[in-house]
Amino acid sequence: MGEATRGRKPAVAPRRGAADPVKALMHRHRELCERAVDPLEIAAGLEAHGITDRTAARFRHRDVFSLAEEMFARVPRDADTAPRPESPVTPPARRAEWIVRALLPGAVCAATLAGLHLTHGQIRLAVTAVGVIALILAVRAALTRGPLSACRRGPASAAPATGVRVWTCWLLAYAVLGDGLLTAVAAGGPDTLPTAAADSAWPVDTAALTALTLSCAPAAWSAQLLVSGARRRLTASRGLQEFAAAVRPLLLGAFVLYLAALAGLHALAAAVLDEPAAYARTLTLGALLLLARLLATHGFRRAPALVLGVAAAAEASALSALLGARLPGCAFLATPVQALLDGWGPGGVPVLVCGTGALTLLIHASRRLTRASAHAPARARGDDRC
Repeated sequence: MGEATRGRKPAVAPRRGAADPVKALMHRHRELCERAVDPLEIAAGLEAHGITDRTAARFRHRDVFSLAEEMFARVPRDADTAPRPESPVTPPARRAEWIVRALLPGAVCAATLAGLHLTHGQIRLAVTAVGVIALILAVRAALTRGPLSACRRGPASAAPATGVRVWTCWLLAYAVLGDGLLTAVAAGGPDTLPTAAADSAWPVDTAALTALTLSCAPAAWSAQLLVSGARRRLTASRGLQEFAAAVRPLLLGAFVLYLAALAGLHALAAAVLDEPAAYARTLTLGALLLLARLLATHGFRRAPALVLGVAAAAEASALSALLGARLPGCAFLATPVQALLDGWGPGGVPVLVCGTGALTLLIHASRRLTRASAHAPARARGDDRC
């Protein structure tokens, strides 16, 4: 029988005897052990397979991290095997690239709004069409590199990713046009097309869209703070519960920092564009989109797709209820929506819908994004492309 391990360093010599639970575990996770570049990757993989600190006690270890260290040490390796790598550092060139990409949506939105204020008639319609297409491409560019990039993990992720994009586009479109349309429908309209005039029967909210596109930069910065901080705590932690307790305030801090930046950007955009500042509506939508992106970035796509889809459907249902109430005998359909309009105004619908969705995703993220497996070094991600 080999000499017992002392301190925190796992035994390198294999255990002998009839029962070797660690050897059996290594056999079940042979591929994970062979491709791992450090014990942290094994620990995250074990956690992803449902092994907890309590489970590790059955393998004569106090936590998953200690168990992973022994498994890593017992894997046969050549003499020239590369040493354990340090924490990944983003090269300056790549960091500069994703910073530029994160600033691109706000720049495109500002340029489009400037073009709309300087043009009229058919030219203005052309500027709108080109601006919308350019904005979609700019947002996609911002999300395909850097901290907000979400790489696909197999064919099953394609459907949720498509759903997230569709529902996100709907929510952003509603932020610009929805409140004005809801007010117009409740008044029996709309009789005109949407305009940027404050006294229009169908006004548009460009301040919210400007603030949300400008907030891509603080969103990327907040996501980077979460990733770098979580990986530092992953190295320092000695147990899954300890790691979760250390990452949870980091997640909440990054979330609050983004909301503070979004509030400031919305105040600035509303002042420059001479529009009323709808903080509650913009902040709840921004919170919902940020949490959905953080979850997708770390491989959790289904919950964001579901919550964003429900939020979009709820906003569409409010409009449908008012339109359906115009049919004979269907006036009751408008009762809940009209009550919400009378009490909270047209902004009450997106605030209630997006606020509920954001709270749901925040609870989900506090459970999923505090797991070690969510922050494991992913060599398969390569260049961080979606």
